[in-house]
Amino acid sequence: MPGGNGTGPFGGGPGTGRGMGGSGGRGRMGGNRPGAGPGGDCICPKCGEKVSHQVSVPCYSIDCPKCGTKMVRG
Repeated sequence: MPGGNGTGPFGGGPGTGRGMGGSGGRGRMGGNRPGAGPGGDCICPKCGEKVSHQVSVPCYSIDCPKCGTKMVRG
């Protein structure tokens, strides 16, 4: 303990751990990543076609209905 006053290392204290953040978002990490939650669309990176995302079906496993390219999460 620096200085012997019970404060611990610099920057420590209540409310500074990982679990205290206020970052909202969907899924495990939010955004357009794998595990981004049940909602949203799958989008073709080649022609822009959108298909509604289905739970437990990764977008990269779906072929675009227009051009056949693998879809990505949008």
